[in-house]
Amino acid sequence: MNSINTSKLTPQTAAVILTLGLLLCIWPAVTAAEALILGLALGMLGLNPWVAKTTAYASRLLQVSIVGLGAGMNLAVIWAVGISSLGYTLIGISFTLTLGLWLGRRHGLSRNLALLISSGTAICGGSAIAAVACVLKPKEEEMTAALATVFLLNAIGLLAFPALGHAFGFSQHDFGMWVALAIHDTSSVVGAGASYGENALKLATTVKLTRALWIVPLTLAIAWGVARVNKQMVPPPPKIKFPWFIAGFLATAALATYLPAFDYVAPYITAGAKRLLVMALFLVGTNLSWSALQSVGWKPLTVGVTLWITVSSLVAGAIKLGWIH
Repeated sequence: MNSINTSKLTPQTAAVILTLGLLLCIWPAVTAAEALILGLALGMLGLNPWVAKTTAYASRLLQVSIVGLGAGMNLAVIWAVGISSLGYTLIGISFTLTLGLWLGRRHGLSRNLALLISSGTAICGGSAIAAVACVLKPKEEEMTAALATVFLLNAIGLLAFPALGHAFGFSQHDFGMWVALAIHDTSSVVGAGASYGENALKLATTVKLTRALWIVPLTLAIAWGVARVNKQMVPPPPKIKFPWFIAGFLATAALATYLPAFDYVAPYITAGAKRLLVMALFLVGTNLSWSALQSVGWKPLTVGVTLWITVSSLVAGAIKLGWIH
């Protein structure tokens, strides 16, 4: 299925439509989920001829919004939550990678593609896939399939998880922990948390950013594994982009914690950060097209969905049983 025919629309017209959609997201009444749906609609209609640019802008807006969200946090709480969630995070990452590689073999996926999907599911979606790809050097079709799979599931997660959380009777604390451990990308985690409530947003953001730091050790471990396969004594150092926005988030939280004068501007920074998040999710939605979905194929999608549902269900069950708190 191809995207709906928009050949009669000029690039200038498409630009106007995209700009109007982005400006609409500044309106406080537009929620994160609504912005994503609007963006998805425009993307599916083929109204985004500048996917590379909107992808870059979405990433930057998301990073800036996360830095701003630190204005509503307490550094001591962030530290306590980050330390307490380390065990859950490590177990979850190990389990997800193991299960993902096994599912990949069962469905006949290449090891690279299975590892890309598993890494994206285990840590932080597209960012983890990009970092791991620097070491694996996957084929273009493998990279595209992994990113499209994770992207689609992110969109579903942002839209479905708040409703599921209410159906499960999750408190804001439980929901924040659930989405941080079960949804791929930081954007969808923060968006889902914001849809559920202020406390869910704070916990989800903190736990997710702690989880994102595992990009570095995972990439180094894969580099050593690749070196062993290639019979190299010492692997070449991988080019890992440290997620600078996490440092910015902590710095803003430190100002909110230790600088009393910052209290006067913190609410405005937090409100602005939430609007930037909504705008970022709109741009994220515009990047999904029918052609991107067609490039995935059933096998990668089956592996991604099975892995995600398994991890999400186990985490939800562990929270309900009180094993994760």
